[in-house]
Amino acid sequence: MKLLKEFKEFAVKGNMMDMAIGIIIGTAFNKVIDVLAKQVLLPPLSLLSDGVNLQNQKFVLREAVFNGEGELTISEVAIAYGKLAEVFLDFFIIGFTVFIIVKFMNRLKRKAQDTSDNTVVTPKDIELLSNLNTLMEEQNQLLKAQKAS
Repeated sequence: MKLLKEFKEFAVKGNMMDMAIGIIIGTAFNKVIDVLAKQVLLPPLSLLSDGVNLQNQKFVLREAVFNGEGELTISEVAIAYGKLAEVFLDFFIIGFTVFIIVKFMNRLKRKAQDTSDNTVVTPKDIELLSNLNTLMEEQNQLLKAQKAS
């Protein structure tokens, strides 16, 4: 029963919904990056490398052996380094894209938290904290003036 209660608290607090939304967006983002890498970036790279398809590149350690009837008797053993290179390229693209998005979001966040910038609506909590800070500075100046006189 305690486990059920903890799960209910977890779900009600919104953690489960936040995770679900993050996973769904992450899956969709992965599809976009996959197409970007395989359909947009890799074809020009293939042209630069004389039409070599990275995905098919491999080091063959042992060739496949076929019998007289053309049936496979011993499978090929190979290290598929091309697929690894493609996965690293996908990872680099995803990492760089996430970096750019986070950088853009941080810029928007800083702009929204700047109370002197009137082009963006400042969140109410930031505005109240800024007003409180201004009032405290004024109070400190008044107290210093009273002590000096």
